[in-house]
Amino acid sequence: QVQLVESGGGLVQPGGSLRLSCVASGSIASISSMGWYRQAPGKQRELVAVISSGGSTNYADSVKGRFTISRDSSKNTVNLHMNSLKFEDTAVYYCNAFMKPRTYDPRPSLYWGQGTQVTVSS
Repeated sequence: QVQLVESGGGLVQPGGSLRLSCVASGSIASISSMGWYRQAPGKQRELVAVISSGGSTNYADSVKGRFTISRDSSKNTVNLHMNSLKFEDTAVYYCNAFMKPRTYDPRPSLYWGQGTQVTVSS
């Protein structure tokens, strides 16, 4: 069974840093794009950053210059380095990935992790 598991959330002061990691496990034939989304209380889930299989990245305007997404394809891992954290970055952060469990699958399917809480507070 394919799954994504996030780690690295926690409590941090404004201006601080955190590193989130997400590992894909199970029977995986290939992974296309991987990304991070977040959902704050009372708000819709929103894109934070995505990275393609070729390494191209895209960021939400609110995190550009502060967050960096990276991936290690050999370990089926995607990371999110978060610097200069602000109160408004507080949210549950979700990892997602388009993956094919089997090589003969016609197209990749979207998988989500269970989420990890990031709280920015003084």
